[in-house]
Parts: sequence; structure tokens; C-alpha cells
Amino acid sequence: MANDTQSDASDGTRTGGETHGRDGGLEGIASSRTRTLESATTSAAKSAAAHATSHVATYALEVECEFAAAHAILLGGVRERLHGHNWRVVISIAGDQLDREELLCDFHLVERLLSEAVAPFRDGNLNETAPFDRVNPTAEAVARFVATELTEQLARAVPAVHLEWVRVTEAPRCTAIVRMTR
Repeated sequence: MANDTQSDASDGTRTGGETHGRDGGLEGIASSRTRTLESATTSAAKSAAAHATSHVATYALEVECEFAAAHAILLGGVRERLHGHNWRVVISIAGDQLDREELLCDFHLVERLLSEAVAPFRDGNLNETAPFDRVNPTAEAVARFVATELTEQLARAVPAVHLEWVRVTEAPRCTAIVRMTR
């Protein structure tokens, strides 16, 4: 293959030291291989794009935060003693389309909205903080409150997404979930 003779590629002769042509030799000179690779890559990309747009996808993001707060709930009409928890709140938001930057939405925005929703409870007594000064401060009620707050905030800030669920854990293996309907 040391021959550097240049001639017509269609007749099976050498070009740039490689044999190519219709008789099953090498694919051709480097530029031909590059064009073939580019063509295959472009075809694969178009195929993937067509496949992605032909199927409806739902994208979801989960964001979580923690806060410390005390509460004393009513159980069977009797108020339990005041005690504290490290509450963990996880939310899932979903949407059917990504934006121009291939994002469902900005994680940081959702983190901020969640943090703002639970801010009044941080390091406090839920029984003394609205709305739990009037509502039994159960994990279920905290999840419902967060769901209500975030549904309204997300509708204003990112109308292309919706809240799927809110999960509130007040202690290991003690979790309440509010699932939203569309």
C-alpha cells in the first residue's frame, strides 16, 4: 500500500495509497469515509429525533428539602406531648416538554419555591404557626399545605409543569404522600 498514485476511484485503482472501488475493496479515501460517517451520524440523529417526537414522554424532577420543627398532634382526641422532628419534604414535578435548553425547568427555581413554602416552619412549633395553629399538624396536613402552596406558585412561575406529588417524612419509616390530580 505504499503506492501514492492518484487515479479515478471508480475503476478500482489506488488513490492515496489505498485500494477502493466497486469490487469490494476498502471504502475509499479518508474524505469518503468521513462523508459516510457524517451521513450515518446525521441519519442516526434524524432517526432518534423522529423516534423521540413520535412518542409522548413525561419528564419529572424531584426536589427535596429538610427543616426542623416541633409539633403535638391530636390522636383520638388527646393531644400528644410536644416533640421535634427533622422533617423531610420531597416533591415531584412533571411536564411533557423540555425547553430550548433541554430542561423541564430550573431546579434552583423549584428549590427556592419549596424552601419558601416551608420557611415559616423552620425551627419552630407547628402548633403555633399558621395554618397549623388551626389545623392538626400531621404529616398529611403538612404535605397538603406544601402541595397547595406549590401548585399555586408553579402555575405562576412555570406553567408548563405540574406538581405530581408531595412526600413528607417526619421520622424514619413514617411518610405521608399527597398525590395530585390533573
